[in-house]
Amino acid sequence: MSQPTNDYLSECRRLVEVVAAQSRALEQAADWFAQTILAGRMVHVFGSGHSRILVEEMWPRYGSFPGFNPIVELSLTFHNLVVGANGQRQAMHLENVSGLAERILRNFAVSSADSALVISSSGCNVVPIEMAEQFRRHGVRVVAIISLAHGRASASRRADGRKLEDFADLVLDTGAPVGDAMVRVPGLDTPVSPGSTVGGCMLVNCLKAEVAARLAAAGQPPRVLSAAAVVGGNRSSELFESAYDEHAHRVARLFADVGR
Repeated sequence: MSQPTNDYLSECRRLVEVVAAQSRALEQAADWFAQTILAGRMVHVFGSGHSRILVEEMWPRYGSFPGFNPIVELSLTFHNLVVGANGQRQAMHLENVSGLAERILRNFAVSSADSALVISSSGCNVVPIEMAEQFRRHGVRVVAIISLAHGRASASRRADGRKLEDFADLVLDTGAPVGDAMVRVPGLDTPVSPGSTVGGCMLVNCLKAEVAARLAAAGQPPRVLSAAAVVGGNRSSELFESAYDEHAHRVARLFADVGR
């Protein structure tokens, strides 16, 4: 195995240990999320920038189930054009515009029975911080996924210096290092190959498994998006259709009382 690959995989093994050490916090977050879903409400999942990856990792994809509201704002997350219209510069600017989080949440009738997962590697950009702040104002419990090391080495973009963890009821750590990139290459003065997505995806899927276990134990097993190769074509289609229908019904409740 080449040295760069070995170094990256070695760092990923460290991330596994970081996630494993947070089992109690994962269980607490799963308790809150399961309570929300059992109450017929939704867990709001938000991330700007590349944290969008973790939002969509939660739902919808294979091995996932309804109960999560993925809030993906394209102006903050549409990265593939890089430059020009809808480019990266604009997205990086917009995720530090105060007031945008409030306008996004204005579209939903948020309830104290809901819960939220807000994801930001640094925890220092304005929009995810204000998103957590807005959730807390509605009496919603907030779980944050951040890189503790990177966040503590970084300055908040908020005028008062407060960070995402200051508005979270519980914080989960991806284990990613300062700057996120984990591999040093000879002849290159900056590291490459980030780790926050790896650590974050492990956290998200641990949460997913823990929540599924709680729903099943409560007699309400979730409708899991499952491949035909696992459950057969008819069962797979049935699960997809029923899961999407359930999601529609839950989302409808978020819109029913908007503005009232």
